[in-house]
Amino acid sequence: MLTYRMPEDSQLQRQTPDTLMLFGFWYRALPSDKLSRGKLVKAMLLETPLALGRDRAGRAFALRDACPHRGMPLSCGQLDGAQVECSYHGWRFDAHTGQCALIPSLVADQKLKVDRIYAGSYPCEERDNFIWVFIPEPGPAGAGFTKAGPAPTRAPEIEKFSEHYKLAYLTADLPCSVDHGIIGLMDPAHGPFVHQAWWWRSRHSIHEKQKNFEPIPYGFRMSAHTPSSNSAPYKILRFYADADSITTTIDFILPNMRSEIIRVGKYWFSSLTTVTPITRSCLKHNPHLMLVDDADRPAKWYFGLKNAYLDMKKNGGEFQHPMSGPVTLRWRS
Repeated sequence: MLTYRMPEDSQLQRQTPDTLMLFGFWYRALPSDKLSRGKLVKAMLLETPLALGRDRAGRAFALRDACPHRGMPLSCGQLDGAQVECSYHGWRFDAHTGQCALIPSLVADQKLKVDRIYAGSYPCEERDNFIWVFIPEPGPAGAGFTKAGPAPTRAPEIEKFSEHYKLAYLTADLPCSVDHGIIGLMDPAHGPFVHQAWWWRSRHSIHEKQKNFEPIPYGFRMSAHTPSSNSAPYKILRFYADADSITTTIDFILPNMRSEIIRVGKYWFSSLTTVTPITRSCLKHNPHLMLVDDADRPAKWYFGLKNAYLDMKKNGGEFQHPMSGPVTLRWRS
């Protein structure tokens, strides 16, 4: 990505979103209720085609959606609860490891060691009614696959504060590049224009705001604060809980996660929003961005975090966080 530094006394920064996607992280693939036993479902993450399914015990798995023989999508095949059979020539693969178990066309004196052949497999976990898949750094083109290693961490999980809670989710397709989608997650100034309604907020409700931010590993936090007076959902929560006060804490963490924790009286609300790259970009044009302090500082931090992660992967060494410490930002919205 290209960053154009303005003069020292300027509050502007020109930024060109790139098409680079961040590998080595967990990504949401699809809601749990879209994956039933006995069926294979196709998905795409970071331009990686996936065949998802459940074994006979109900545990989710993820294979690369291409048979290593002729490239036929494995999602077109059959699942018996333990193995996936390719619909083209009947090659069979272990659902979790992708290890080949059978090549029906071989005759008795052909000694091919089929167990050395692998379809690509990926760590897969189920958390909070979603199927998560870990997408590692891609290998060299045409290198084929071996047995995949475990993911270095567990899949993300929504923070919970009791055993009694309900889960719900919303999904939407964003026809934009991943950078454009992500910087909207922590953008503080678009609300009165994008989310206005007669019963909620309008342009007339714009006023000056001040929030504290702090660095966290691979991300940043909008520290615990009382929500803005023109944010109706928070007012509704406070009214429902009959509470004297309400606080919210919002985090952004690479590669794509915005989490929010709201505490209101004895009640709590946790959300986890992710922008998952399917393909590199669907924009016809890729315009430069003009980022303005203070409202666009979170976007600057995101691009800095992404650059720091890519530099660490390329050159080694420690992750260089773009924030040196806590900071207070002011804007109008």
